[in-house]
Amino acid sequence: MILETIIIIVYTIALLLILMYALAQLNLLFNYLSAKKSTANSKKYDLSKPSEIPFVTIQLPVYNEMYVMERLLDNIAKIDYPNDKLEIQVLDDSTDETVVSTKKQVDALKAKGLDIKHITRTNRVGFKAGALKEGLEVAKGEIIAIFDSDFLPSPDWLKRTVPYFKDEQIGVVQTKWGHINRDYSILTKIQAFALDAHFSLEQVGRNIKGHFINFNGTAGLWRKACILDAGNWEGDTLTEDLDLSYRAQLKNWKFKYLEDVETPAELPVVISAARSQQFRWNKGGAENFKKMKWRVIKSKNISSKTKMHGLLHLLNSSMFLSVFVVAILSIPMLYIKNEYAHLKTYFIVMSFFVISTIIFFICYWVMYKKIYGGGVKGFINYVGMFFVFFSIAMGFSLHNSIAVIQGHLGKKSEFVRTPKFNISKFKDNLKSNKYIKKTVSINVIFEGLLMLYFAFGMYSAFIVGNQGGDFGLFPFHLMLFLGFGYVFFKSLTSKV
Repeated sequence: MILETIIIIVYTIALLLILMYALAQLNLLFNYLSAKKSTANSKKYDLSKPSEIPFVTIQLPVYNEMYVMERLLDNIAKIDYPNDKLEIQVLDDSTDETVVSTKKQVDALKAKGLDIKHITRTNRVGFKAGALKEGLEVAKGEIIAIFDSDFLPSPDWLKRTVPYFKDEQIGVVQTKWGHINRDYSILTKIQAFALDAHFSLEQVGRNIKGHFINFNGTAGLWRKACILDAGNWEGDTLTEDLDLSYRAQLKNWKFKYLEDVETPAELPVVISAARSQQFRWNKGGAENFKKMKWRVIKSKNISSKTKMHGLLHLLNSSMFLSVFVVAILSIPMLYIKNEYAHLKTYFIVMSFFVISTIIFFICYWVMYKKIYGGGVKGFINYVGMFFVFFSIAMGFSLHNSIAVIQGHLGKKSEFVRTPKFNISKFKDNLKSNKYIKKTVSINVIFEGLLMLYFAFGMYSAFIVGNQGGDFGLFPFHLMLFLGFGYVFFKSLTSKV
């Protein structure tokens, strides 16, 4: 009974952590809904007055972006802002032939009168954070706009965002990510589904109540003085954007999130790219929890509620570990439930945790309805999308749990960029894309074994106990089977 007791305790703790996270999400939903009813009166620069136009530096941190560099620079060159108040820095850490082609395009834009500089480094110290930091040393702008290579801001983007910096307490203005290839495949649909919830529910829900939010690494602007006051960019985590965001807010800088300003970008279209991005985000989140938790807890200028939301925010990625633990232990728990009759009351109480799934279902529905519309047909489509999303998200739980564990343990790893494709030319360069990894990770084999493990879980539903089976966990095991199966087969066929 000792082993069974350990399993029950660990399983219960993991469920409690998931419930806490779900309740925090529910609170953010209430915040989001209240924000929709409020009208904000922000101070803004009047850009029609030359004296009120701040100098802006646009930073473009790039690394081996063969397929999107031309598109990026062509798009940035269309930004509508006074030339004498605009500087563009191409922070190029590339190690391939794109260094030459990028320099050629930069020189052509410079000849047309654009203040644009091609800044290269002989090493990648600090990775993206290091490049941003070096660029900042020579940046002329008091406002710093940052775009990753796959983002395509509209020409009026600066005119819609810069005015908010008239409030001298504003350190960051962040915009919502759009998705130019949302409907390309199941993989892009579920990524968009998750990101939409973050950029609406979470960012608005936190920002409206003054809780910590994060600059998302791109499609946003920083006040240069805020970056320097917060300690500048640091490359000791894989999510330097989250790190600097917390340090700035702990220094009492305010963040402004603009849900109505959408900046289109390209979602990863192959699973290897999605895996590398997920690994970086989830490991970086854990690294930042380790780095920032005591600073948040000990801070004297933020409320207890904001501290709680901040800690749960930093632990976002760690929820994958809780989900993975619950998944693995759910099959032993199925047998324990049907072996020990005296635990019946415990399992009745445990069914209460279904509420976590219901909360997530409601939260995501609000976001889905806002984008796709409601109605019976919309709701039916949503149910299918939620099932697919939850299944595949759980299918990533082993991969992401490894990232989280490494982050909490302090294991360092290289910043692995997400390969871009230029979706308009996707069919031409997918197979020949030189940045896609061609080797299969050993983790993929374990994902295949987990698919079989949860197939056994479904089979177990028919044979446990003496009452003709127990199907309470069957839907859960079905989603896990499908999720790990998708990740396993997609990883093999895509040549991770």
